[in-house]
Amino acid sequence: MKTEDLVHGLLKNLGEDAEREGLVRTPDRVARSLAELTSGYHKTVEEVVGQGVFAEECSEMVLVKDIEFYSLCEHHLLPFFGKVHVAYIPDGKIIGLSKIPRIVDVFARRLQVQERMTQQIAQALQDVLQPKGVGVVAHASHLCMMMRGVQKQNSAAMTSNLIGCFQSDPKTRNEFLGLVRSISR
Repeated sequence: MKTEDLVHGLLKNLGEDAEREGLVRTPDRVARSLAELTSGYHKTVEEVVGQGVFAEECSEMVLVKDIEFYSLCEHHLLPFFGKVHVAYIPDGKIIGLSKIPRIVDVFARRLQVQERMTQQIAQALQDVLQPKGVGVVAHASHLCMMMRGVQKQNSAAMTSNLIGCFQSDPKTRNEFLGLVRSISR
C-alpha cells in the first residue's frame, strides 16, 4: 500500500474530511516529507564519506561541535532534534570535516532512538578511520516528551558514546567533555 493511501485513511480515521481543500494534497505532502525525513535508510556511510579520508600524521583531537540534527522517534513518529558533538584522535588518517555531519545525517534521518543514534555515529567513525579513539555527545529535545505524555517543555536528553582512549584515558575524556561544554557559537 502506498504511503499516500495510508495517510488518506489516517485522515479519515481521525474524523477529517480527506477531500476538503486544505487536506486534499496532504497525503502526497506527508509521503514526500517522510521520504526526506527517513532518507538515511537510502545512504551508507561509505557513500557519504567517499574519497574523504586522507593519510595525515596528526595526533591531536579533532572536534566538530554543534552539528544540528533532526530525527523521528521510532516509538511515536514525533521529531526529536538537537546537536551532536563528534571528536576523534587520528592514528594516521583524518576525514574531511564536512563528512562528519554527513555521517550524523545517515543515522539521524531514520526512525531512531537517541541512544542508538549516538552509538551508530561513534561506531561509524571508528570503522572508517580506526582512530585512537572517538567521542560523541548528543543533546536533544524530544517532542514525544514535550507535546504528549509527561509534557515537559524544558526537558532535554543527553547521550554519549566513548570509544578507545576517550573511554580509557580520563585526561582525553575530560578534555573532550570540557570542549563540548565550552561556549557554543
